[in-house]
Amino acid sequence: MRKIFEAELRGVGEDLVQMAVAVQTAMEGAGKAMLDRDIQAAQQVIVDDAKIDQMQRDLDERCVHILAQQAPVATDLRTVVAALRMGSTLERMGDLARHVAEVARGRYPDEAVPPSIRPVFAKMIEAAIDASKAVVVLLNTRDLELAQRIEKDDSVLDNLHMETFGELLHPTWDGTAQEAVDITLLGRYLERFGDHATSISRRVVFLVTGRVHDILQHS
Repeated sequence: MRKIFEAELRGVGEDLVQMAVAVQTAMEGAGKAMLDRDIQAAQQVIVDDAKIDQMQRDLDERCVHILAQQAPVATDLRTVVAALRMGSTLERMGDLARHVAEVARGRYPDEAVPPSIRPVFAKMIEAAIDASKAVVVLLNTRDLELAQRIEKDDSVLDNLHMETFGELLHPTWDGTAQEAVDITLLGRYLERFGDHATSISRRVVFLVTGRVHDILQHS
């Protein structure tokens, strides 16, 4: 029975990694859609988001089955509870990538962001993709040093997000109302993407150490 249970727990971990890889792919596609005016990339991200949603539902069902059939305790229980929360967080990250792609699709064939602010958003996309890649590695390794680095690196996205506001509030800003709305939304989507990566890193720390203080502070 224990071997079966351990196999089920490994399956949960594998499901999380597969979701994280899908989220990474989604953000890469969203960035391409936004920065390169790639309508096909935008459409692919939007369509594939349904797959991420289904992956989360499948993960939830697996976790509920384990809770009902195995009644896990201690570290095993932490694994299942953390997986439920991280699956939900990854699903939200996929939604945020889809939102970026939807803005890009909505502005096509025009650019999603004006040339003056494009360099800031290029850096935000790069930081978001880096965060998603780190989450994939983290879920594979449960490396606490990497978890700390993900949380530290979130400040990059936060600072870039503030730069977008600086652009909008600058006296020389002469963009349209729609451009202002798009910049505000895109900046928020990417900043929240980083926040969710941080949330996953803190839950991995909880999973490994059992400490809940950081998670409570972040909630």
